[in-house]
Amino acid sequence: MRFFEIVLLLVLTGLPFIWKPLARRIPLVLILGVLAALVVLQLVLEGYRWQLLPAYVLVLILTARILLTDATQAFRFSVLAVLRGLGYGILLGVAWVLPVVLPVFDLPQPSGAYAVGTDTVLVQTARDEPITATPEDRRKFMVKIWYPAAPKAATTTPEAYVDDASRAGFATKYGLPASALNYLDHIQTYVYPEGSIAEGSFPVLLFSHGYGSKATGYYALLSELASQGYVVINMNHTYESLGAVFPNGEHAYFDYEYQQRLAKDAMQTITPIQEAFANGLTFEQRHPIVQEAVQDYFEGAIQARWVADMQSVLKLLPRWNANGALKGHLQLDAVGVLGHSVGGGAAGRLALVDDRIKAGANLDGIQWGKKIDTVFQKPFLYVSADWPPEHEDLNAHIYHKKSTSVFYESKILGSGHPNFMDIPFMIPVPSLSGSGSIDPELGMEIITQLVAGFFDTHLKHQESVNLKALAERYEALELNVYEGMEE
Repeated sequence: MRFFEIVLLLVLTGLPFIWKPLARRIPLVLILGVLAALVVLQLVLEGYRWQLLPAYVLVLILTARILLTDATQAFRFSVLAVLRGLGYGILLGVAWVLPVVLPVFDLPQPSGAYAVGTDTVLVQTARDEPITATPEDRRKFMVKIWYPAAPKAATTTPEAYVDDASRAGFATKYGLPASALNYLDHIQTYVYPEGSIAEGSFPVLLFSHGYGSKATGYYALLSELASQGYVVINMNHTYESLGAVFPNGEHAYFDYEYQQRLAKDAMQTITPIQEAFANGLTFEQRHPIVQEAVQDYFEGAIQARWVADMQSVLKLLPRWNANGALKGHLQLDAVGVLGHSVGGGAAGRLALVDDRIKAGANLDGIQWGKKIDTVFQKPFLYVSADWPPEHEDLNAHIYHKKSTSVFYESKILGSGHPNFMDIPFMIPVPSLSGSGSIDPELGMEIITQLVAGFFDTHLKHQESVNLKALAERYEALELNVYEGMEE
């Protein structure tokens, strides 16, 4: 919550109890003037947002009460007085809860040496679009490029937090009107649209988002990576993110009907896995059950499609490096991939099959498909949330064969699945957001340092980076390193 919001709510909490003694010492007009001035200051300096509507209503109620009540009369108990006080208390509770649950939050400021610029690009492919009903449709998607920017970029106006389509899609997902997210206009970002790219060339990271999530809802993570000297290509997998805005103004949203068709037989795959874990089978007894099931789950088809999307981008990188704003700024021999949730599994899948990828990272995703039967041939980082003991740990089976290079297996203690996104900042109540008990800023600090350190080691080849020392620095980070596993 912001300063004047807090002050206004504190005044609304305390003033009903003290206004009469105050009115005996100072004029009523002064009391009401201070209250009005506080509202004006909040609106002018911090801006209107709907979460404060109950507070504004309380200002009117309290103003009317002060004007219509004789300040010299002592309080007299009555049923009406009790009901009036109870109503005020309920509305006051709502006035406190709304801005706390949905605050104007602070994003972590990127700590790297570079300012961060962004741009968006349409990628049109020749592949069929399997999600829409029109046979002539071809797969197209947007990418958002986060890149190290020249210092002067930071003197321009930062971009608004999350595009309109993603906001509308998020609102739809939770049954809210699109206008409910207008308060996000007050969020300060640290990225600057179309700022000049910094001098030099930089490693490239492809990033794949979670299924049914805001594709660009990873400001804390991706702006930090860009500030550390990476060009990050943020995929927006059409109809499988919450929203996308195309250059012609067209909006595309998550296709819930397609999801239902795709997932209609999912329990036939998942039930044997759940039973294998619930019945107390040993790892060796469970393994063939998991091995069969992970080949068939519907998210595997999603990850295969997302791999094809990312390969379409990989195909474009030489062209982007030869012409346009990114000309000469991409290190095409230092390309990595990472993703979150379903996107994390897709990142692992791409790292497994495409030699253009030199290192990969999976942020708390299950990698469906054939990884369970083979090993990575390159460095790979797996970061897990701190799931409860009853959670079926499929990746223990999928990643039992690790890498002929090096495999990092880590867990952020106290974290939840959304801690890799901006969600813990946006909704700072873990029971509502699904995030863990870890402080959101500390959790994101560990995640960004771990991911940046991994790619610094294996794409930038910085010998000074020591990920094991990172685990010693943070009690909340568990890290195991496996080197040189045979095929």
